[in-house]
Amino acid sequence: MRVIAGSARSMPLKTVKGMDVRPTTDRTKETLFNILQFRIPSCRFLDLYAGTGAIGIEALSRGADQAVFVEKDRRIQNLILENLAFTKLDDRAELIKGDVLSVLPLLEGREPFDIIFMDPPFQHGYEKEALTLLSRSSLLKEGGVIVVEAHPKTDFSYLDELGFRVVRHKIYSLSSHLFLERKDISEETT
Repeated sequence: MRVIAGSARSMPLKTVKGMDVRPTTDRTKETLFNILQFRIPSCRFLDLYAGTGAIGIEALSRGADQAVFVEKDRRIQNLILENLAFTKLDDRAELIKGDVLSVLPLLEGREPFDIIFMDPPFQHGYEKEALTLLSRSSLLKEGGVIVVEAHPKTDFSYLDELGFRVVRHKIYSLSSHLFLERKDISEETT
């Protein structure tokens, strides 16, 4: 696993084997960032269920102003810190140690994020729980996007009732990226 582009281009990132970490492949990560490329420079990036930190680190390498990583596994938290130090991107990063559902309410009142990325463990329903909290929060900047990495067969039929609309859905062989924006008021009343 490596950083694809930007200031830390080609730098290898540490990962762990045999744990519940499912790193996003380089090819999938490259496709994701090709889609997000015009949103990344100077953005505030929130990486939920951060794992090794590869997605947030890629955002920083490509010019994000700040990335906040949320991870609950203590063993993996140290890995994120090591990867940030190795890539010399730690000065624009913050690691929050804890469960996503507990941390999201604590982030209220901070400057909102341009991009919120989440890659929860597949097929446990964590996407719906996190998106429900985000739908009631002020964490997503107006015009911002939420990207959910999920199993291709994950049910997202509830998005409309949460006030989100799908702007893009990219399906890969073993995963997918769902790009969400808040519906505007005129969409909600129609």
